[in-house]
Amino acid sequence: MDLIPQFGGIAFTLVAFVAALSIIVAIHEYGHYIVGRWTGIHAEVFSLGFGPVLFSRTDRRGTRWQIAALPFGGYVKFLGDADAASGKDGAAIDALDAGERRRSMHGAPLWARALTVAAGPVFNFILSILVFAAFLAFTGRAVDEPRVGGQVALPADIAQFQAGDLILTMEGQPVGAFSDLFDIAADLTPAPTVAYTVERDGRTQGIEAAFPLVPLVQSVAPQSAAIAAGLRQGDLIRAVNGEAIYAFRELREAVDAADGAPLTLSLWRAGEELDVTLTPRRTDLPLADGGFETRWLIGVTGGLSFEPVREGVGPWTALEYGASQTLFVVQSSLSGLWHMITGAISSCNLQGPIGIAETSGAAASQGIDNFIWFVAVLSTAVGLLNLFPIPVLDGGHLVFHAYEAVSGKPPSDKVLRVFMTIGLTLLLSLMLFALTNDIFCP
Repeated sequence: MDLIPQFGGIAFTLVAFVAALSIIVAIHEYGHYIVGRWTGIHAEVFSLGFGPVLFSRTDRRGTRWQIAALPFGGYVKFLGDADAASGKDGAAIDALDAGERRRSMHGAPLWARALTVAAGPVFNFILSILVFAAFLAFTGRAVDEPRVGGQVALPADIAQFQAGDLILTMEGQPVGAFSDLFDIAADLTPAPTVAYTVERDGRTQGIEAAFPLVPLVQSVAPQSAAIAAGLRQGDLIRAVNGEAIYAFRELREAVDAADGAPLTLSLWRAGEELDVTLTPRRTDLPLADGGFETRWLIGVTGGLSFEPVREGVGPWTALEYGASQTLFVVQSSLSGLWHMITGAISSCNLQGPIGIAETSGAAASQGIDNFIWFVAVLSTAVGLLNLFPIPVLDGGHLVFHAYEAVSGKPPSDKVLRVFMTIGLTLLLSLMLFALTNDIFCP
């Protein structure tokens, strides 16, 4: 009987992984396809997956759209391609007349080929930017005015604000902006409640309410100690190893002090009290300056004791946010790779297919919004990986195109075959290394 929930978890993880990968691959390959079409290059096959074809349809332009049995990738095969990696089919190219050769990947002008190759990663970045922008557009951003927008679920013994309260003071200190709440709280000794002055229904009155940043779980990181222990969004952590805590910073201090030792957390969850035991994990965190900080973490972020008032943002502001988030993922990925190469952080930070699948399932288990956010992050990573100057990847093809632009002629077919073999060997070696990380890293 124990195998049933385990199988269910594996199946859910696999479905989430395939769904995430299929979305990202479809966008990537559609970038190649549509830009190729715009530049006059004919696509013979657009395939989601590899292997035996399960479904196919040929459109009026002569492109066969298909879904194959192995849903772990995809490709666009253009006219004149010998394979899914856009290797040249010399015999097929020679059999084409001048007009048809122009419609092939290898007979088109250099600018058309370069744009078509670059479009895959670019479309991945565009997907990420649009998803991140949509999140800000739909949720809005907290206004600077310290006004309460709504309540969150907290235990009855913790007094709460009411929607519409305008916070005027906290422990006698004036609150003029939202950020003042956290600046004041940082200097206070945590307690079950603190004193506020609020404007409520047009009247000023004093109330007792919880710290602004209580030890409330706002999100749980995939592949973390917290998710392994079953923590959920909305859990309130009331004690660590039997010691009551009232502010999120106390949880962080307790985790740091444990130095990797197991911790017992006492939780309040929708009216229920329960205890869980977990062991913090040593984690390399990216910093704003591009470096990394290694700390013991359980993998949760804190939530406010109330919902702030949010305001809508314009399309341009949302797109700026989407672009900045995408750039942050790119910078963090490159910095992480460099720090792994130099040995500054553990190479276990490089995940393979098993690790990515587990992260997909964990993100999906926390809700559709977390899953969509994960897809955006993964899309950026896939776009970046494809730009690496490794033959068989898009970045390798762009290097060949750059050589052709400088020298006036493409590399010979023999040289291309050698480099493609080297590139494939490098890529498979990297995948094998990442897979061993999935299996052997803690």
